[in-house]
Amino acid sequence: MKTPDSIGVIGAGILGLAIARRIQTRYPGSRVTVVDKEPAVARHQTGNNSGVVHAGIYYPPGSLKARLCRRGADLLREYTAEHGIAYEECGKLVVAVDEGEVEGLRTIQKRGEANGVPGLRWVGPDEIADIEPSAVGRAALHSPATAITDYVAVSEALAADIAAADGQVLLSSEVVAVRPEGEGAVVHLKGGDRLRFDHVVLCAGLQSDRLSATAGDGRAPAIVPFRGEYLKLVPERADIVRGLIYPVPDPRYPFLGVHLTRRVDGSVDVGPNAVFALAREGYGRFDVSPRDLLEAFRYPGFWRVAGQHWRTGIDEMIGSLSMRAFVKKAQVYVPSLEVRDVVRGGAGVRAQAVDPDGALVEDFRIHRMDAITALRNAPSPAATSAFAIAEHVVDELAFG
Repeated sequence: MKTPDSIGVIGAGILGLAIARRIQTRYPGSRVTVVDKEPAVARHQTGNNSGVVHAGIYYPPGSLKARLCRRGADLLREYTAEHGIAYEECGKLVVAVDEGEVEGLRTIQKRGEANGVPGLRWVGPDEIADIEPSAVGRAALHSPATAITDYVAVSEALAADIAAADGQVLLSSEVVAVRPEGEGAVVHLKGGDRLRFDHVVLCAGLQSDRLSATAGDGRAPAIVPFRGEYLKLVPERADIVRGLIYPVPDPRYPFLGVHLTRRVDGSVDVGPNAVFALAREGYGRFDVSPRDLLEAFRYPGFWRVAGQHWRTGIDEMIGSLSMRAFVKKAQVYVPSLEVRDVVRGGAGVRAQAVDPDGALVEDFRIHRMDAITALRNAPSPAATSAFAIAEHVVDELAFG
């Protein structure tokens, strides 16, 4: 396949920017343009996540998530070192609070070891207290290589690198459709402008299914948005957490459950929960989009998810409405935590892809339609994996 002269990347989150930079590195003669509707990069999932650099503990061996997470973490660490961006290996404890969770923790241990997670080890109650003096549990996995970083700073550095290599990051430019035309594709902007490229890569996150549909792709998997809300420890109590304290995740869900997460600025988040978002970009608790709701209600996969998991949904909603109920979930791991120790923090919205049968899509999913490549599902650990996903996508394009 002939190397394209011009390539468009839709979406200026960390994934779109990493893919654009990888294209420039792999095909230095190509003109690369990143297009995004927001006035700055990393305004959605990238800029509203926990900042964690995952080590690859949870993911089924051999899956794209497992392979790309480990490679991505290594590449991300190198990039932050080169660009002077904060990166701290603060470590993570995945805690089983009782005997009933120990078997699940053993399963995670086997996965982590199969995935080559460095330094992963089993610890008992005394060692839990040595690592995290405020934490309690029956047993835990300690992952010293799990880290935290500033993904917005990484995205800003990538945007600068793209511009320095004669690329363009076109902000405040909303894409309403991407359509094949001849041997290339045309990007239609709100207001009527059109951009023509030899190839387009869609990294549209919360809007990925909609833009993919304009390109001729099928509706499935559709995005069902889940808002993840955080509480934040008041500054005088931030020292009760040294690194990251996580629960044993429920294998039925791709969400990791309420946990305690230190950030590179020294603050500590508690959360997130996972509640159905009433708007795809609804970061406020009462943000509502009639269009988004109507699309979700018309999708059969939404009702199948709701039917299978309504009890969990009600529990998550209670935690959203009640700080006391939210804190109670975290107290299982840090008993000294009290409601007065927290204030409401920010929120993110996860672009959860759902198949028509109601299955929550867990692995990365990439569709190719001639001159258009679409990332249809790129959930956590997508930020950790961004540089490796970029390698994978660009190498799959195989131009030249």
